[in-house]
Amino acid sequence: MITSKQLRQKYIDFFKSKGHAEIPSASLIPENDPSILFTTAGMSPLAPFLLGEKHPAGKRLVNSQKCVRTSDIDEVGDGFHHTFFEMLGHWSLGDYFKKEAIEMSFEFLTQYLSLPKEKLAFSVFAGDENAPRDEDAADAWKNFGVSEKRISYLSKSDNWWELAGNSGPCGPCTEMFYWSDNNETAPEVFNPKDKRWMEIGNDVLMQYEKIGEGKYKTASQKNIDNGTGLERILAAMNDLDDNYKTDLFWPIIEKIKGLSGKKYDFDKETIRSMRIIADHLRAATFIMGDDFGVAPSNTDQGYVVRRLIRRAIRHGRTIGIKENFTDKVAEVIINLMSDIYSELMRNKKFILENLQLEEEKFTKTLQGGLNEFKRFAYIAWQKDNNGNIDFKHRILEGKIAFDFYQTYGFPLELIKEVARDENIKLGDDFDNEFNDALKKHQELSRTAANVKFKGGLANQSEMAIKYHTTTHLILATLRKVLGEHVFQRGSNITAERLRLDFSHSEKMTSEQIAQVEKIVNEQIQKNLPVECAEMSLSEAKDAGAMGVFENKYGERVKVYTIGEPNNYFSREICGGPHVKNIGELGHFRIVKEEASSAGVRRIKAVLE
Repeated sequence: MITSKQLRQKYIDFFKSKGHAEIPSASLIPENDPSILFTTAGMSPLAPFLLGEKHPAGKRLVNSQKCVRTSDIDEVGDGFHHTFFEMLGHWSLGDYFKKEAIEMSFEFLTQYLSLPKEKLAFSVFAGDENAPRDEDAADAWKNFGVSEKRISYLSKSDNWWELAGNSGPCGPCTEMFYWSDNNETAPEVFNPKDKRWMEIGNDVLMQYEKIGEGKYKTASQKNIDNGTGLERILAAMNDLDDNYKTDLFWPIIEKIKGLSGKKYDFDKETIRSMRIIADHLRAATFIMGDDFGVAPSNTDQGYVVRRLIRRAIRHGRTIGIKENFTDKVAEVIINLMSDIYSELMRNKKFILENLQLEEEKFTKTLQGGLNEFKRFAYIAWQKDNNGNIDFKHRILEGKIAFDFYQTYGFPLELIKEVARDENIKLGDDFDNEFNDALKKHQELSRTAANVKFKGGLANQSEMAIKYHTTTHLILATLRKVLGEHVFQRGSNITAERLRLDFSHSEKMTSEQIAQVEKIVNEQIQKNLPVECAEMSLSEAKDAGAMGVFENKYGERVKVYTIGEPNNYFSREICGGPHVKNIGELGHFRIVKEEASSAGVRRIKAVLE
């Protein structure tokens, strides 16, 4: 058996041997990118460098990136879908391209990991009116002895990547699949619709630039972005058809088994519930345990955290866990993963306290829903043929049941159980009505998620760059006005405004807000220059540069200084981009100051 730790290191070591520099995982909470709620892929934090900016670590990069995707949350429960996952990734920023990328991918899979070639298959772009069929990628696979029957040509919806909007780098993909069924030999012909072919990796071949709707040109900088799912390839390496049996999940499943008193293979629904609990609490633990950690709430990332926790609780109740349990499962997750992601141990108290509080809240909500359902039981009725109320034949329709499911988080099994206890008959078309309502709800959720999650590369507009630079001014000013305990805890920038979260436990006074505005505007009026320098992390520290969390940086960093080198106003480690002179920013105004979470305040501001 190969462990997750060994496999993660194997990937990084292999690509380091090919000249790639290792970079740390970025935060799960995107900095200055309003197009996504969470970091959804390794390429997301590398936005400026895919667009041409120079990376301090060079043109070849590799890492294991923490990711969260919730657009497919309803798929979780099978053997290989997850909300939180680790994306092993490597990149070429205008260095090597298609042939070399495919060669490295094939060597890594078949020689370094020794996956049998007869269990592998590949897909390439089929071509359309904007770009030709990708014979280069297909030929590259064939050069390694891959049969044509194991190469599938797929459309743009499957094998093409591009940004949302009308501009940015884009290009075809070539995906790698592994036959996951241990009971049957892999078929000679690759059928991508057969779910037993599990996608384990993807090379995005960014050879074009989108210049308008349906308009493309050859890119001046051609990039490679590889994404390899750690959870899936770990299962493949250990001949498992279930990611939850790997060492990334099995200790969590064992804890859930102990809490519920049920075996993992008790029945299909128990297996599904245990997977959902393990996945959702792992994702919630990592989001709250991030150094930009987010607590459960009713908006944005906090809403996702709340949804994950409450869905896990519902499934816990379904399999017989009666006491509060989420913090107990989180303890296992923290102990399991903190040697790789030390922030989990640093933020353990925050994670456990929020889980306990959320579970107590939701338990009360569930009880309130149960009382409401029983009240409904007494007023639900049906008239007999004479128009008289017949309390012996009360009917529960699927649409009404879905309202309880959506409002109170009642699992369907609980709804049916309570209905049976209260002598309420289910409508003749109960299941169809309930499922129709559920599908409509899921489609609305998926549409909303897609709007938020599409794209994912940071906004590089002129105003967004101005707002990004302004956050440096605000942070330096807050430390002068409020004290040096102030550090950035998160930011969100659009072309219309900026939002900055910072560590501070008290509401700012009107005098403090006015003082911050005054100092920032005074600096802007001085027309101070913004200079960028590359240096080692130790040199950056010696130069007085601020860096919120040191373990998120590589060995070489970019340091942006506002003001003269020996008399600067702000000096921070940052990826950029920034304006050249802060005189370009205009007039700064704070629109709102409010609480973000415990010990964290939030400023919303505009440039006029």
